[in-house]
Amino acid sequence: MAVQKTNSPAGKAFFNGLATDFSSLYLYKKLLMKNFWVSLLAIIPAMVVSAQSYEGSVQYDKKDQKAMVIEFPYSPSVVEDAIVDKMEKLGYKKKESKGFLVYKNAVIREISSEPADYMIKVERKSRKEKDESVVYLLMNRGDENIMARSDAFVNSNMKSFMNKMSPDVEAFNLEREIQAQEAVVNKAEKKMKDLKEDQESMEKKLKKLQDELKDNAKSQENQQKEVDNQKQILDAMKGKRKS
Repeated sequence: MAVQKTNSPAGKAFFNGLATDFSSLYLYKKLLMKNFWVSLLAIIPAMVVSAQSYEGSVQYDKKDQKAMVIEFPYSPSVVEDAIVDKMEKLGYKKKESKGFLVYKNAVIREISSEPADYMIKVERKSRKEKDESVVYLLMNRGDENIMARSDAFVNSNMKSFMNKMSPDVEAFNLEREIQAQEAVVNKAEKKMKDLKEDQESMEKKLKKLQDELKDNAKSQENQQKEVDNQKQILDAMKGKRKS
């Protein structure tokens, strides 16, 4: 059945309202899509930056031993210093042995309430990836590797402990970068101070030269008068010659 076009005020109002509703719905959907993409773009970097640990192995005490492993997009020196700083805050000073940070008879309550020996190795991910690191965490009691027990609770705690290192390492790296930038700023400020001091010194020298130039000009003026006076005397003497 064909729909007849109406020119009545009520009909016009109906169609105008319908058009407005469709326009509002379109704008609403467009706004929803925009917010979706903005939220997605905000989430993706966080997903990329946040490192996740996984089970692996590392050579220790002349044999492969199970370890919790995590990777960081920072240099080994920064990562190792960040871990040392974290452990110091837990009350443990580092000891080093064969490339490992060693914490004997330590209690890390986030992992276990029982004492254990924790060995941590930080190394460069690869020759090409010199600014990326791999961290290995070993947990032993005596000669027993705790991860080898397949204790789900402890292993889960180790994984959680490693994952929580991410913000610590990131914050430590940021502080290092801030310190480095502060050093750059201080160096730039010192150079600026030296340049200003050089300017002041040159301005003093310039003023002194300008004063000396004024004195020289005055001396030249006086000397020219003396020259003119002496010439007049000379001319007078020559005028007394008998021809």
